[in-house]
Formats: sequence, C-alpha cells, structure tokens
Amino acid sequence: MDSCVTAAIAVQECDEIAALHVSYGQRTEARELQAFEQITDFYRIERRLATDISHLAQIGGSSLTDSRIEVSKADLEMKEIPTSYVPFRNAHLLSIAVSWAEVIEFNRIYIGAVEEDSSGYPDCRPEFYEVFNRLIEVGTKPETQIRIVTPVIHLKKSEIVLRGVELGAPLHLSWSCYRETEIACGDCDSCALRLRGFQQAGLIDPIPYKKRE
Repeated sequence: MDSCVTAAIAVQECDEIAALHVSYGQRTEARELQAFEQITDFYRIERRLATDISHLAQIGGSSLTDSRIEVSKADLEMKEIPTSYVPFRNAHLLSIAVSWAEVIEFNRIYIGAVEEDSSGYPDCRPEFYEVFNRLIEVGTKPETQIRIVTPVIHLKKSEIVLRGVELGAPLHLSWSCYRETEIACGDCDSCALRLRGFQQAGLIDPIPYKKRE
C-alpha cells in the first residue's frame, strides 16, 4: 500500500517514470509481483524492471524468507524488531535502483518507507536514507545526481490511506499481507497496520481478508 501511494505521488510529480520490482524470496513474492504488474498497468508505466535477489532467502533470518520461522501474530505495541525484518533488505533494493537510475539518467528514486514501521525495521528510518543519499554521492560518477525520495516516511497509515484516496491510487490492487496470496490473513503485523490505517481514516479496505479485527 505504501509503495502504491508512493507511486501515485511520483506519477504526479514526475514527467517520466520507471518502475522497479524486487523479489527477494519472500513468501508472497508471486502475489507482490502481480500487484506490481497491475499497478504499473494502471499508470501505464512502460519502462519496468523486475529483478530477483532470492539469495536473501538463502541467507534467511526472517520469517518472510525462511519457512522455518513463523510469521508472528500482530502486536502493534511491540517495540522489538519483529521476525519479519529482512536483514538490510532496503539497502539491496536501493542499490539496484541506484544502478538502474544511473544508467537511464534518472535523478530521483521514490521508495515507500514509513517511519511508523521503524520500531521494527531499522532500514525504514529517515536517517537510513540520509546516509544512503550520501553513499550515492560518493559511490557514483561525478556527474550523477540521484537522490532518494521518501514522501510518506513521516505519515501515519491513516494519512497514507487518505493521501492515496486523494490521488486516486489503486489501493484495491495493492497487497500487504506477509502470509497469504489470495485472501489476506488479517493477523500479521502488515495486515494489522493496514487495517488500522483504513479504520482510522474512516474507510473500508477494498482487499479481501480472512478476518478484519
């Protein structure tokens, strides 16, 4: 959902868009790829790159990539890093994006990171992206001017929902569940955050759930 709304913002702000998808061996990778294709079709984005870094599943350490680790039941008050954290994942995603952006001479990389998730995910904090922008400066050609843009990082989930509705983002095409690929479980952290966001926004999430607590 966060990436979907971020895409809607990018479409509004940019003259030309390229869309990147990264599968990393997660449980729902096929469903997330489907969402990527449907959302990019919705926005008629022709320049697309779907990549695979499934070696993250071989590395493991996350309930999203290792079937031996159970996806934890939602606990929105927990302050510890959840089992769904994929070690340093966003750095892998951004590295691919920077390489591609440098080649096609694009100067902005939009990513739907949200600070509200940062109690569990260290790579969703604003300071992570500040440091990564500095890394881009020192690690690319002198004439390269690329920066990471995080337009929803300071928003609550309810605010992201409302921003998406305002922009006409196809939220019904997005997918957030960590466990399921046809009907969202409604029980994992990602589902719970999303459902609470819609509830606080006074709206009903358009995707199907096994339960909507």
